[in-house]
Amino acid sequence: MAEDHVHSIDPQVSVPSVSDAEIAQEPVVRTHRLSKSRFLAGLQCHKRLYLEIHSPELATPPTPDRRAIMDMGTDVGVLAREFFPGGVLVEETHRQIPAALVRTAELVADPNVSAIFEGAFVWQGILVRVDVIERLDETRWRLIEVKATSKVKATHLDDLTIQSAVLEGAGLIVDGCYLMHLNTQYVFLGGELNLEEMFALEDMTTEIQARRPLVQPQLEDMWQVLKQPSAPSIAPDGHCHQPYECPFWDHCTKEKSRRWVFYLPGSSKIQKLLVEEGVETIDEIPDHIQLSDIQQHVKGNVEWISPLLRARLQSVRYPVHHLDFETFMPAIPIFPHTRPYRPMPFQWSNHIEYEDGTVVHHQYLCTDGRDPREELALQLLESLGENGSICVYSEYERFLLFALGDVLPHLKAALSGVVRRLWDLLAVIQQHYYHPDFQGSFSIKNVLPALVPNLAYDDLTIQNGAVAAVMYQKMVFSETDLMERAHIAQALQEYCGRDTWAMVELRRVLMARVGGVYL
Repeated sequence: MAEDHVHSIDPQVSVPSVSDAEIAQEPVVRTHRLSKSRFLAGLQCHKRLYLEIHSPELATPPTPDRRAIMDMGTDVGVLAREFFPGGVLVEETHRQIPAALVRTAELVADPNVSAIFEGAFVWQGILVRVDVIERLDETRWRLIEVKATSKVKATHLDDLTIQSAVLEGAGLIVDGCYLMHLNTQYVFLGGELNLEEMFALEDMTTEIQARRPLVQPQLEDMWQVLKQPSAPSIAPDGHCHQPYECPFWDHCTKEKSRRWVFYLPGSSKIQKLLVEEGVETIDEIPDHIQLSDIQQHVKGNVEWISPLLRARLQSVRYPVHHLDFETFMPAIPIFPHTRPYRPMPFQWSNHIEYEDGTVVHHQYLCTDGRDPREELALQLLESLGENGSICVYSEYERFLLFALGDVLPHLKAALSGVVRRLWDLLAVIQQHYYHPDFQGSFSIKNVLPALVPNLAYDDLTIQNGAVAAVMYQKMVFSETDLMERAHIAQALQEYCGRDTWAMVELRRVLMARVGGVYL
């Protein structure tokens, strides 16, 4: 699962006959090096490939949550090796490619090795590190790519296709291409993981064979692009986000107006339609183009207040609770009665506003590695009591409360009662209010600074939920000293508390906008 990196190697070398002298040579046929990740980047966008080779410094570094996703993929790949007893890992890293090629050749030649993990192979200047190749007999191998996803995606097939091409070009006979991914319906009951149930193994051989004739022309196109003195002129649009977020998005869009048509919320289909009509900015959208209500507000670019906003704001019942959860979603289940990627709440905040304007804050944070769900739910029920509306900012809290009820049947009735009291501030704003500074987004991270500019998130150590999940896992599942754990706990409490205090302030500001009396 590790990202493959490429050392300068002879692009014509086949692994079974490689020599130390040949490995050390610089490329003599190709002037640029590729890996499977760069090949996939080239399929997404030739400009992305060019920049990754020639100007990697222009890329935006991966965010902490993106790095966490990559780490989860690595963990899943390591666990999948247990499926293949007798397999041997090529331990040499991306900084030791010549040694990795030699070690791989040795293992391929050893009939006692039943499987090879992270084997290194090269063909036509393309280096791949293969998750698993399983020996079928003296000459035939099965290729297995491990993905920490729940289903097969088109890009996975492209990944397998280039790997199979490189393996066969390097002299191996590939008799079957398989994708191994997580089964999100698997329920971990505690004890040992049942890997046969947790992983799904799907035969993609037919699909890969159909794609193989495309590889050579795809590669030739990429080599031609890489020979050019400058990056190809490719306009940024929807392809920049599929199948992955391009790390050069910020670079390619730095000159775009804040009113660029691709900042219009909603389906990318309408954005594509507008570009085809020569529309560059939202202000230029012709009147005959049918837009949703939210898109019309974005185009209008003025504050809009629905005549129903005041009534909706006044529909709450006191005391008004303001609730927010923080969760993490481990790919590999940790606690009994959980599934891969099941959201696991570990924290909540509740700012309680009484009718006289008094506000009290309650909070919960699990600071160790035990299953927090029952304690979290019990303390939440005590904090919420039985009276008052519960203000949330999405449907996520509703989903989590139902999920808690499913695993805590003795609390299900009480948690269902909580669900009936939920009052979604996000839905109220989406339906009844718009401000130009939202820039088409109703995320609380956009709404709050627009309406309460002195109460943003940029002063916090943790500024979004994805980073909160990463820091929580670092706090409870990593070797972290007591002082760092305390700092993380404080940062988590400040972040979650900011989310719920933000809802208090947003309700107050909105009420002032409609001239309502706010006690």
